[in-house]
Amino acid sequence: MDSSGSPHGVAPLSGPRFMIGTFAVALATFMNVLDSSIANVAIPTLSGNLGVSVDEGTWVITLFAAANAVAIPLTGWLTQRVGQVRLFVWAILLFVLSSAACGLAPNLAVLLVARVVQGAVAGPLVPLSQALLLASFRKEKSASALSLWAMTATVGPIAGPALGGWITDSYSWSWIFYINVPVGLFAAGAIWAIYRDRETPSRKLPIDKFGVISLIIWVGSLQVMLDKGKDLDWFNSPLIWTLGIVAVVVFAFFVIWELTDERPVIDLRLFKGRNFLGGTIAISVAYAVFFANLVILPQWIQGFLGYRAVDAGLATAPLGVFAVILAPVMGKIMPRSDMRVLATLAFLGFAGVFYMRSLYTTEVDRYTLVLPTLLQGIPTALFFTPLTAIILSGLPSEKIPAAAGLSNFVRIFAGAVGTSLVSTGWNNRTILHHARLMEQASVDNPTFTGAIESIERTLNVGTPQALAFFESSLNVQATMLGLNDIFWLSAVIFIAIVPLIWVTRPTQDASNSAVAAGGH
Repeated sequence: MDSSGSPHGVAPLSGPRFMIGTFAVALATFMNVLDSSIANVAIPTLSGNLGVSVDEGTWVITLFAAANAVAIPLTGWLTQRVGQVRLFVWAILLFVLSSAACGLAPNLAVLLVARVVQGAVAGPLVPLSQALLLASFRKEKSASALSLWAMTATVGPIAGPALGGWITDSYSWSWIFYINVPVGLFAAGAIWAIYRDRETPSRKLPIDKFGVISLIIWVGSLQVMLDKGKDLDWFNSPLIWTLGIVAVVVFAFFVIWELTDERPVIDLRLFKGRNFLGGTIAISVAYAVFFANLVILPQWIQGFLGYRAVDAGLATAPLGVFAVILAPVMGKIMPRSDMRVLATLAFLGFAGVFYMRSLYTTEVDRYTLVLPTLLQGIPTALFFTPLTAIILSGLPSEKIPAAAGLSNFVRIFAGAVGTSLVSTGWNNRTILHHARLMEQASVDNPTFTGAIESIERTLNVGTPQALAFFESSLNVQATMLGLNDIFWLSAVIFIAIVPLIWVTRPTQDASNSAVAAGGH
C-alpha cells in the first residue's frame, strides 16, 4: 500500500479529477437505477401509441428486469475478463445505444429487444460503480464513498416515477429513453479520461457455459413468472406452472453445478462468509419490502386518490430529501460506529414509517400522506451504506467484484419477488375485505337500506345508480383496508429481520471494503 492510503499502489483521486470522476460514476449509477422505474408510469401512454394492450406493454418492464437480473451476477467474471474500467465504459456506451433504440422503436417487438439489451448491459453498472468509488477515495474516506453510492442508488427509483410522468405528460414517452443519451455520453467520456490509467489487470478465463445458460433459464423463467403471475391468475395458468417448474428444476441444477465447478461463473461459496450471508439476506429482505411499497404506493395514490401521474411521483419524492442531506453525515459517523447498530436503527425507522402508513384512511390529506414519506428518508440513509459495508468487509481484493455483483443480484431479484408478492397480497386482502363489507349489504339490514335511500336523496338518482355508487365506495374502502394490512405487515417484517443483522461480525467502518476494492 502506498502512502496515500490506497491499496496496490493506486493513489486515490484528488482535486478536479476526484470531483469529476466521482460525479461521473455516480451519474452513471443514477442513470441505471432511474431507468428501472422511469418507464412504469409511461406504460399506458406507450402502449396506446404502439397500438398494444397495457398488459403487453408491461413486458417493457418485465424483460428489462429479467435481463438485468441475469447480467448482474456475471460482473465478477466479466471484470476479470475485460478489465474494470473498460467494462464500465463499454456498458455505459451500450446502454446509451440501446436507450436510443428504445426511443426510436417503431413497434413493440423492436422496443422489447432494445430493452433486453439495455437491461443486460446495465447489469455491471451498479457493482462496478461501488468498486470505482471505493478506489477513488482515501481508505479512511471509504464510508463517504459508500454513502455517495447509496444516495444515488436510492434517489433514482424515487425520482423515476415523477420524472417519467412529467416527461410523458409534457413531451413523449420516447424521451424517457432519449435523456440517457447525453447523460451516458458525458459519463463514459469523463470516466475513460480519468480512470483509464487505473485499469485493473485482465486475463482470459474459460467461460462456465452450463452455469451461464442455466442462470439465464432459471432467472428468466422466474422473473417472467413473477411479473405475469397476477395477470394470468397465478397457478390457474398453464404458462405459470411451466415457468415455475422450469425455474425450480434448473435452479437446482445451477446450484449443484456452480458449487462443484472449478471456475464457476458465480461464486456461491461467498455465502460461507457470515458477514456476506447475513448482510446479503438482511439487505435483500429489507429491499424487497422497501421497493414493493415504493411501487404500490403511487398506484394507490393515482388509482384511488385521483392524483395525476406526475403528482403521484411528487408525493413520493420527499423520500429523497433526508437521503441526500444525510449522505455526507453518514460518511462522517460510519468510521466511529458499529454498522450493525446503524442498520438496526434503519430497520426500526422503517417499521415506524410503515406503521404510520397503516393508519391511512380514504380521506387522507396531503400532509398526512407525505409526512411518512419524508421521514422514510432517514432510515433510507441508514440502510444501504452500513449493510453494504458489512457485506464487503473482510473479503480479499479479487473477490470484491464477484461479491458486489452477487449481493446486488440477490437484492434486486428480491425486489422483484417482493413486488409480486405484495401486489398479489394487496389484491387478495382487498377481495377479503370486500367480501366482509358486503356481508352487511342486505335488504334485511336497515342500516344498508337507509344508506341506499340516503344516497338516492343526496344524489337525486334511482336505486340502480345508488347501488352502483355504494359498490364503488365499498371498493375504495376495501382497497384501503387491504393496503393498511400490507403496510402493517411491512412494519412487522422490518422488526422481525433485525436479528439477521446481528448474525454478522462487528465492523466499524468500510475500510476493509476500500482496501479490497483497490486490487481486483
